[in-house]
Amino acid sequence: GSYDQKNRIQFNLVSLTHEIFSCSNLSIFIDRVLTPLVDDFSELKIVLEHISTKEAVDFVLNANSNVAATITPQHIFFNRNDLFNESFQPHNYCLPVLKRNIHQQALRDVVKTGNKKFFLGTDSAPHEKGMKESSCGCAGCYSAWSAIELYTQVFDELGALDKLEGFASHYGADFYGLPRNQGFITLVKEDWTIPEQ
Repeated sequence: GSYDQKNRIQFNLVSLTHEIFSCSNLSIFIDRVLTPLVDDFSELKIVLEHISTKEAVDFVLNANSNVAATITPQHIFFNRNDLFNESFQPHNYCLPVLKRNIHQQALRDVVKTGNKKFFLGTDSAPHEKGMKESSCGCAGCYSAWSAIELYTQVFDELGALDKLEGFASHYGADFYGLPRNQGFITLVKEDWTIPEQ
């Protein structure tokens, strides 16, 4: 049978095996798979989940309005140096793996523009401490309990607090065609120490 684009099927890519493991492979995947997919099915809504590279940012920026992406707090807050700071930091180990600062900067640059094709996607992964601090530590950052605070800190550092509400509350709902949440939270700037456990 043929595909009827009017059915508005949606296709979410969890960064397809977390961005096909590396930047060079992602570029090949974009060229060989994603670009033809978007060209052939221009009405198909595609979300690249948890992007972590400049190449992914550029792809979404240059794609049609049916292509969007989510960005995690850990990927705009940390980069590869935070994973290998003096020694391996298992609690910063996630998939997609944290990349060099040029990729982190591309994510930060795009969120501060308020581009509606990029929105919040926490990818929070709660693992027991023993599972993270083991020889085969589980990938994933547990961020649900502090995600909005982490995003807020980054948006504040970028001088883009006025873009936070859209990123966190509007753009995703609008892209998916869902009603916007009518609830509100109040953010208060104060010192806060993240608990050790």
